[in-house]
Amino acid sequence: MPTLIAGAVAVIVLYSLLQMFRAANPAVVARAVKLAGGVVCLAVAAFTGLRGELAVAVPLAIFGAGLLGWSPAISAFRPWSGLGWGGRAKSAGQSSQVRSSFLDMTLDHDTGALQGVIIAGTHAGRSLDEFDLQQLASLSPTFDAESRALLESYLDRRFPGWRQDAQGAGAGGERGQPTGGKMTAQEAYQILGLQPGAGRDEIGRAHRSLMKKLHPDQGGSTYLAARVNEAKETLLRTHHS
Repeated sequence: MPTLIAGAVAVIVLYSLLQMFRAANPAVVARAVKLAGGVVCLAVAAFTGLRGELAVAVPLAIFGAGLLGWSPAISAFRPWSGLGWGGRAKSAGQSSQVRSSFLDMTLDHDTGALQGVIIAGTHAGRSLDEFDLQQLASLSPTFDAESRALLESYLDRRFPGWRQDAQGAGAGGERGQPTGGKMTAQEAYQILGLQPGAGRDEIGRAHRSLMKKLHPDQGGSTYLAARVNEAKETLLRTHHS
């Protein structure tokens, strides 16, 4: 019974944290949930360990320590961690890159965090994270259509609900799906986060993974989803030719 109560408390705590951070940056949410999960796992492990249930306590303690960043714990689970479709190991630190005339955007596959750097104009070299919502909205009219679409994708993740607040005054509404011309194979590989020469199966897995992260419930973007679809079609065409 006490174990059941502890488990119920852990579920309630995790649910509360998810509710609190639901509208926050996905990367921040991921870190918060990971930290909370690690603390809860260690607490439950300590409780079950005191009751003599070491077969449950030890693995739970190792897993909790791993969530908190304890390297030995992570290494202990390395043979099983990151297994993807078909039992293949999923590479860590993978990212996708989308570039326009004014912006260079990077999507982290592990956290779903979207980062952007201005590459042209008076603010060239500065990160979008340095600007607040009002400043970013004032930059939007100075960008081309493709760069504005990328900026709006970034705003969707960093400032959920900004479109409703704007009420059509300024940068609201995604303006279709502008592109910078026919996508090259090199651009397609960068968008999917793949190395040149990737096979059809790798292309399909990368596409599925990214489309899940670009779902509207995850702060996704119609424009970025369109670019990911275009990248997949571009690379698949190279396999046909």
